[in-house]
Amino acid sequence: MADVKETCRSIIAAALNEFIKEKDPSAAAVDAASIVVQNAPNPEMGDLGAPMFAFAKALRMAPPQIAAGVVSKITDKSLGEFLAVGPYVNVKLNKSGAAAPILTAIKAQGDNYGSLNSDGKKPLEGRRVMIEFSSPNTNKPLHLGHVRNDALGESVSRILKAAGAEVYKVDLINNRGVHICKSMLAYKLFHEAKGDTPESLGMKGDHFVGQCYVEFDKYLKGEKDKPETAHPEANQMAEDMLIKWEAGDKEVHALWEKMNGWTFDGMMATYKRTGISFDKYYFESETYLKGKDEILKGLDKGVFFRAPDGSVRIDVTDVVGKGKDGNNQEKVLLRKDGTSVYITQDIGTAISR
Repeated sequence: MADVKETCRSIIAAALNEFIKEKDPSAAAVDAASIVVQNAPNPEMGDLGAPMFAFAKALRMAPPQIAAGVVSKITDKSLGEFLAVGPYVNVKLNKSGAAAPILTAIKAQGDNYGSLNSDGKKPLEGRRVMIEFSSPNTNKPLHLGHVRNDALGESVSRILKAAGAEVYKVDLINNRGVHICKSMLAYKLFHEAKGDTPESLGMKGDHFVGQCYVEFDKYLKGEKDKPETAHPEANQMAEDMLIKWEAGDKEVHALWEKMNGWTFDGMMATYKRTGISFDKYYFESETYLKGKDEILKGLDKGVFFRAPDGSVRIDVTDVVGKGKDGNNQEKVLLRKDGTSVYITQDIGTAISR
């Protein structure tokens, strides 16, 4: 389209200069670069258009008169039909004629078409770009939101790569935390004694683990209008399991590895089916320790502080301002029981990169 616009600009410039010379032989010629060619707002009025407002003062004429005069001087119809539409010189493109140079360029440039600058180089050549997307939890299968982000991430990655960038696609797998322990707890409560596996139940691995997560929620809340069936202690049970996991409890780790394996295999099958791939997988079970170490170093240096409840925090008031209650805003970096939160592993992941 850029070539078509340039051709349109040249035709209009030649006609405008002919029209100007007819009115005033001593007048200076108009530089084609001063003519703005843009997409017409209404296809019925044409495909492209150039406003004549900029020349009204010099010619002492109304823009619609200039447009009509310019169109009367255009004899080259190869690009299409030129029309005077108010103060605009519009053109209804001859589709086959307009497409010819584009097809020629596509044939000449092949896969590089659309990704080269006028100097023949790719615009992002020499640039390195890291793109993180998907970033699922291993307590359930990928959902529609993940698929949307996967499509966006993969598309942007391919566009940047086509533009010459060296693209590094990464996926941060959130495979640890209290939400993971909730699925694990449900498995122990409802499936472990029966020896249930995805294979024995005829289910995809991530679907089975996701079912366990739903079962935990039902166990926690109980049946509707039957509060006696609820188990409010379930949340604490999951938190206790997380403490054991971070302490390296062998039994908890064995179950964690098994269920994470089920989910990860299921996710890999989904990625393969949807055409999504990554150059590197980061696992928060590996990065959170680096984050934890960094936070404890910051605590020793006075960058962070220990709150009265025992949690480690940072005051972010200088960055985000005071809260609605007028108090300083704080961000928890480690829970009061010493276990990590999302930002713990985010810090570790940033260091790993």
